[in-house]
Amino acid sequence: MKKISNIIFMGTPDFALPSLVELIKAGYTINAVITQPDRPKGRHNKVEFSNIKKKAIEQGILVLQPEKIRKNEWIEKIADIGCDLAVTCAFGQILPKRVLDIPKYGTINVHASLLPEYRGASPMQRAIIDGKTITGVTTMLTDEGMDTGDILLKKETEISREDDICSLHDRLSVMGAKLLIDTLKLYEQNKITPIKQDETMVTYAPIIKKEEGKLDFNMDAYKLYNIIRAFNPWPGTYTTYCGKIMKVIKADYSDVDYEKNVANGTIISIDKDKMSIKCGKGILYINELQFEDKKRMPICQCGHNMSCGYVLGNC
Repeated sequence: MKKISNIIFMGTPDFALPSLVELIKAGYTINAVITQPDRPKGRHNKVEFSNIKKKAIEQGILVLQPEKIRKNEWIEKIADIGCDLAVTCAFGQILPKRVLDIPKYGTINVHASLLPEYRGASPMQRAIIDGKTITGVTTMLTDEGMDTGDILLKKETEISREDDICSLHDRLSVMGAKLLIDTLKLYEQNKITPIKQDETMVTYAPIIKKEEGKLDFNMDAYKLYNIIRAFNPWPGTYTTYCGKIMKVIKADYSDVDYEKNVANGTIISIDKDKMSIKCGKGILYINELQFEDKKRMPICQCGHNMSCGYVLGNC
């Protein structure tokens, strides 16, 4: 039996919040919350506390915000605090061995994929882009690699045609929190056997770059549909119309091919609820868009100002 009564929690984005909340509800003492430094947000670049930091302050928990956790000053602070166990969830920094050696019973991580699939920073977005129909969450023992530790538990969920990054994020964050508590109960009782990851099955989920949001209509419509639902609200997806940036907010697709002699990216029809775009394969239906410095609009409010035959993005 392991006696785990106190924990150091490491996490930054909203995905990590349910895990912190569930740990508190379960009665664990949180010795400290370690989260990334406050960053400017929004159009006015105002520095704001993350929801993780707000929750910690609300609960009277010590907050540490190292720019680089591997620096000696931070390692020494964490060692002075100490803990039975550390829990990480989308923390954003790889932990060095000196930090991993501090908790008495190691460090458990909550990851938003079915490892060894999608190691890295953007597993949910990459799963949607790749057209996966099943994903999930994994708890694992953290080591010095990037999501390379031994697996403890997994839980699956379907990715439906209607899912986007927001719905999947919210569902997996709650699933991950519940799986964490289940994992801790079994881990404390020595009723869980860590399983090494199959290196032949590894895939990666590199960090999302803003330029990936530029739509290339030479791609299949299905691929573009997945990119749009994976990248809304950030980094967003866009093209150009008459030299202006046009963000694509919502879309659908058809596998039916259009005439081959028509250029990819051509607006082939504008109906009440959708604008149809010729793609490398299939047709993309844009349902909602936003021009720069304008509000989001459904096609029914703006389609009359656009012209069939125009090639978006000058494909």
